Formats: sequence, structure tokens, C-alpha cells
Amino acid sequence: MNRYLPVARQHFLGALASTSVVVKSISAVVLLLYLLSWAVDTPYALGVTPGYLFPPNFWVWTLATHGVVEEHIWGVAISVGTVMACGRMLEPLWGALELLIFFAVVNVSTGVLAGLSYLLTYVATFDLDFLFAVRVHGAAGFLGGVLVALKQTVGDTTVLRVPQVRLKAAPALVFLLLAMLRLSGVMEDAAPLASYSYGALSGWIYLRFYQRHSRGRGDMSDHFAFASFFPEVLQPAVGLLAGLVHAMLVKVKVCRKMVKRYDVGAPSSITISLPGTDPQDAERRRQLALKALNERLKRVEDQSAWPSMDDEEDEDDDEVRTDTQPLLAGERDLSSTTKPGLGAGGGGPGSLSSSSTSLAAGASQAGTGVQHPESSIISFEDAHSRS
Repeated sequence: MNRYLPVARQHFLGALASTSVVVKSISAVVLLLYLLSWAVDTPYALGVTPGYLFPPNFWVWTLATHGVVEEHIWGVAISVGTVMACGRMLEPLWGALELLIFFAVVNVSTGVLAGLSYLLTYVATFDLDFLFAVRVHGAAGFLGGVLVALKQTVGDTTVLRVPQVRLKAAPALVFLLLAMLRLSGVMEDAAPLASYSYGALSGWIYLRFYQRHSRGRGDMSDHFAFASFFPEVLQPAVGLLAGLVHAMLVKVKVCRKMVKRYDVGAPSSITISLPGTDPQDAERRRQLALKALNERLKRVEDQSAWPSMDDEEDEDDDEVRTDTQPLLAGERDLSSTTKPGLGAGGGGPGSLSSSSTSLAAGASQAGTGVQHPESSIISFEDAHSRS
């Protein structure tokens, strides 16, 4: 174990050095607040407490700080790892400013939605613990938003090969894991599960409808629809319900309609594009499809042993030789018996009889497939004596 620690430390420092100022700053703040938590109750002062978030207390600064507050070292590792993953995979596509905007949008939305949900729970139960005993903090909300963003950009990437798990299934799998930990009692508080859910939802809403890029706003593609986060069995029902909610939000001017663009002046044919489909994303998906196709073809070639063409040609030649050898022997006997008779100039019955004799001998040799050189010598002697 001690041998791998220096290597891991070297890789971590190398990855951190290649990131932007935004990633380094967020990671440094997380580490600093973790060290400060040993002396100060940082979740109380910087985390979202539902009873203090809304008036009359109105602790609004906690909406900006709760996402970088951690009490345990594993929470620090998850938070820093999530931010560094954004720096390696999302920041090259978005830029540092867009990454910072996404970080702020997801954390503020998570704090507001979590506070409202606990406030409604208090209204239903009149339990003050839901207002003042709950502390919403940590990177769970931002983790949900990042997994949604990775599903949008590199969703076809394989995370596990056995069993095969793609990155587009990660948001649902992490949600199920947190739900199981909460139901089994390992996780005492439901705040991380709520934060993760609201972070994933707010991240999807921002990326789906509001993120600015080179071709407009949002990503209205089918592979990023709300129903795509659910199993295929539930997707039709979820898609119908999501369509109804979207239609209601369009009527109240919260969301906008899905707009199609027609390029009539295209040289080949009419092309239809949706806002949010970046050409870089299309090229990336095309390269991933070609890579997957090449891997499948390579596996098929390795599994199937094709016969050699040279071996087949050699076998065919051997069969032709064995089939034609008796016929060629008969033809040689026929030519050797007819030519001397004609060269003698007789052309009489002796030559005809010798020819018939040689023909009979050749036919017998062709039928049996065995050469008898003595019969041909006798036919020569008979032909000369009769001439």
C-alpha cells in the first residue's frame, strides 16, 4: 500500500496542476473549511438550515457556501474528486467561466429546493427538527449535477466492462445507492439523498433549457430527455408525464418550446437540427461509434478462424491431377500407336488393326487407371512387322 501512495500523490498533483484557477480555488476552499471544521461548527454557520434560510432569519449566504462544507475526510475526497473531474472532462468543452456558473447554479438551486422541501415537511408534520436540526451541506448536490452533465457530453463512455455500465446510467445508479444506504440505516440523515436529487434535477433543467452555447440555448436532443434517466420500461409513462409538465411550464412562460431549424439551402438535401446540438458533440459521438464498430469487428475476426486461400488452391490442384492422370496416360498410348503407322505410309489394314489394338489397350488402361508399358511395346512391334 505504501508503494502506491507516492504514485497516487504524483498523479493527483499532476492532475491538479493541469486544471484552471476555478478548480484549484474550489478545491482549496474545501480543504480549508475541512480544517476549520475541527475548531468551528462549519455546518451550522455555513450549511443550509431550513429554519434559518427563510425570513425572519434569512441566512442567504449559506446558499453559496453549503456546497464546499465537509466534516469527514471521505466527503473531502468526493468533493475534490468531483471538482477535478469537471476540470478534466467538462471545462475543456465549456470553459472556466461556464463551469463556475454551473457550480453556482446547481448549489444555489439545491439549497433553495432542499430548504423548501423541509419547510413543507414541517407544515405537514409540525416537527421542528425538520427546520432546525437538519444541515444541508456537502458535495452531494454538485455531484448529481456533474453526473447529469457527463451523461450529456460523454454518456457513451464505458465505466465498467463486467458488468457493462455506461456513464449515462451513473445518475440513476448513484441515486439507488444513496437510497439503499438511507433505508439500511447506514446513512442517518436524508439530507445527502435530497441534495443529490435536487442537484441532478437543477443541473438537468439548466443544461436542458438555459445553458448558452454557440448554437443557442439548451439541449433539446432525445438522448437528454427527462425520461432517459429512467429504465426503458418506465420511459413511456415518464415521457408522457414530463411532456404534460413541460406544456404547462411553456404556457406560464417558464420554459420555451422545442424549435426545429430547417436549412433549405443545404447542398445535399434539407437538414433538420435542434438547438443545443453542437457540431463538436456530433463529431465526438461519431468517433465513439466508429471506435465501437472497430472493436466489434476486431472481436469477430479474432473469434472466427478463416481458412487459407492457398490451402484451398493446393487441394483443388491435387484433385485435378488425380482426376486427369489416367486420361492423359490413355492419350499418350493413343498418339504413340497411331503415329508410327501413319509414318510408314501403309495406311492398310495392318495399321488399322494395330490402331484398333492400341485403342483397346488405351481404353482398358483408362478404365483401370493402371499403366501397362508392355502392351504399348507389343503394339509397336506388331505394327512394324505388318507394314
